[in-house]
Amino acid sequence: VMSYPRRLEAVIAAKGDLFGRLMKEDPSTIKGAEALMLGEMLTLPQNFGNIFLGETFSSYISVHNDSTQEVKDILVKADLQTSSQRLNLSASNNTVTELKPESCIDDVIHHEVKEIGTHILVCAVSYTTQAGEKLYFRKFFKFQVLKPLDVKTKFYNAETDEVFLEAQIQNITTSPMFMEKVSLEPSMMYNVTELNTVETGDEGTSTFGKMSYLQPMDTRQYLYCLKPKSEFAEKAGVIKGVTVIGKLDIVWKTNLGEKGRLQTSQLQRMAPGYGDVRLSLEMIPDTVNLEEPFDITCKITNCSERTMDLVLEMCNTRSIHWCGVSGRQLGKVSPSASLSLPLKLLSSVQGLQSISGLRLTDTFLKRTYEYDDIAQVCVVCPYMSRES
Repeated sequence: VMSYPRRLEAVIAAKGDLFGRLMKEDPSTIKGAEALMLGEMLTLPQNFGNIFLGETFSSYISVHNDSTQEVKDILVKADLQTSSQRLNLSASNNTVTELKPESCIDDVIHHEVKEIGTHILVCAVSYTTQAGEKLYFRKFFKFQVLKPLDVKTKFYNAETDEVFLEAQIQNITTSPMFMEKVSLEPSMMYNVTELNTVETGDEGTSTFGKMSYLQPMDTRQYLYCLKPKSEFAEKAGVIKGVTVIGKLDIVWKTNLGEKGRLQTSQLQRMAPGYGDVRLSLEMIPDTVNLEEPFDITCKITNCSERTMDLVLEMCNTRSIHWCGVSGRQLGKVSPSASLSLPLKLLSSVQGLQSISGLRLTDTFLKRTYEYDDIAQVCVVCPYMSRES
């Protein structure tokens, strides 16, 4: 007797495996997405009780008069109780004059879910009998709102003013998702470029392939490049400290085409500190010849709140030799202003060499700023020695 339930469970499990195999063998299903049930066999969800954040909760409400008497002044009210608020979802708060026997009042309500946790749909009905007695009753329907996605972000600061954002999105539900859109809405200070496609001819191909399905517990990485707009990039003091980058907009669809949408809060990053004076490179070659002069262009920006009078000194290193006059005056630089500085140098050693040895001195405060390991350049030999 005790073994019968175990055999029954085994039979049920076997039947479940059989149905899964049939879905995989069905030629009309999408390979790799059999759980979406998009083949010839359309299957409805096996249970109800959970809905995910960002989806739209819809419910059909029907009030039926099961008695043999007509009732009057019927008022149907539907409220959704969350952990923080109570929302009225009724399309109309007007009373219905009368409801005859075997008749019904129907209503469809919708609500975009914006909170996680326990939600309770409260349906209240009040009416008046033929005897003039006012009656009232309520029904409660409880369901859970769960988190569908786990989103993690990382920021990478380039040597220029560009910022790279990596967004890791994980499907933490138990069913596949069709990722309809994942985009970054930048703040007013930045322009954004999506780096999630590969250009092939006139059209771009997604790096994730043609099937944009995210399986349960799978993770995808999305990459974006943000560049400050010209009006902000020219002002050195604007992009300081904590800056707002923008927010992610994610749209997906689940098994039966139910659409969900989530927007993250404003993403923030800590801008790197450059001190009083910032030195960056505007132009540098990738590869140069051994012992041949080459040109670079530096950009010097005054990040302080005072005017500076700068002097440039160029110090040779073991491999890098500067060409030009060291100790020359650059003049006065106002706060948030910048100047371009073309320089010439050569390398006496092959290989990947680090450019170092620049010194800027503010004559007002007698303060010197040192800049080493500014960038790297590959030094190659332009000729090959011939063996005699």
